[in-house]
Amino acid sequence: MRFGIRFIEYVGDSRETIRLAALAEQAGFDSVWFPHDPFMRNTWVLTSGTAMVTSRIEIGSVGTNPYTTCPSEIATYAATLDELSNGRYILGLGLHTEKMVEWTGRDASDCKQRTREATDIIRRLLHGEIVDYDGQAFKWSKQCYLRFEPFRQDLPIYISAFGEDYLALSGEIGDGSLPMITPPASANYMVPAIRAGLDRRERTGEFVISGCAWLSLSETRQAAADNMRKMVAYFGPYLEGPALDTIGLGERDFEPIGRLIDAGRYEDAFAQVTEPMLGLGIVGTPQDVIRQIEALAGLGIDEVNLGGPLGPDPETAIRLMGEQVIPYFRSA
Repeated sequence: MRFGIRFIEYVGDSRETIRLAALAEQAGFDSVWFPHDPFMRNTWVLTSGTAMVTSRIEIGSVGTNPYTTCPSEIATYAATLDELSNGRYILGLGLHTEKMVEWTGRDASDCKQRTREATDIIRRLLHGEIVDYDGQAFKWSKQCYLRFEPFRQDLPIYISAFGEDYLALSGEIGDGSLPMITPPASANYMVPAIRAGLDRRERTGEFVISGCAWLSLSETRQAAADNMRKMVAYFGPYLEGPALDTIGLGERDFEPIGRLIDAGRYEDAFAQVTEPMLGLGIVGTPQDVIRQIEALAGLGIDEVNLGGPLGPDPETAIRLMGEQVIPYFRSA
């Protein structure tokens, strides 16, 4: 089992987030990831800062979408960061939801085709091609090529996806897949969808299923559970029905919480989060977390990509992962 850590907006400001990324490297994490959200701290800045204070850990973006960012910029960013990090960058391309893109006035209903074409364009640019492209989503002229040589032509591209067809596409065209396994039990239907796409894959080489889970880790389960309630209340209303079904919940269960969040009644929303809803994430003590990660390994997850609140104190959560959880799997 590989271990990734994913830093969202709420763990701290830019300097604190980069400091925590350096601690994650010391704790033994294999990769560090930053979600590419149109309205949160900029992923490209955070990944660049992380590259300068680390030396071993791989650095990735999650959900760099080809709507608010052009494939030309994505390619130049990927190649530049890969150079800066001495070949440690992983590009996470795609979406985990259409909603954030649609907030910007863009129609994201063609996300599968657009992701397929953007992946093709970016790979061709990295390989030094002049990209004269006539696709459904992108139409480029003969002047489109990188004016510098990338550090690696074949830097890995993992596809962020949701829904069975999109997940299958991630297996077909990606070097890895970044399914949002919220709840973790949803890996039970997401992994087979990804593997169905792998059967159509023409690329060779390693393929990594990096399951993006929420984590709240503490020395007591109660503290971890209380910390997770905010994450569940904010994001639970956006999760897809098939994923919720795996823990016996449905989209309707989250509608009252969604209305409270929309009304700005956050504390009331947090109070509505039930014990079954905490099953959306990995919650508890180090021993609890170990059991839940073992279950994910059994479902076919190659790398557990831990994000969300991390714990009541993110630095303590990183320390507990490095002292107890990661060594358990390294020695297994």
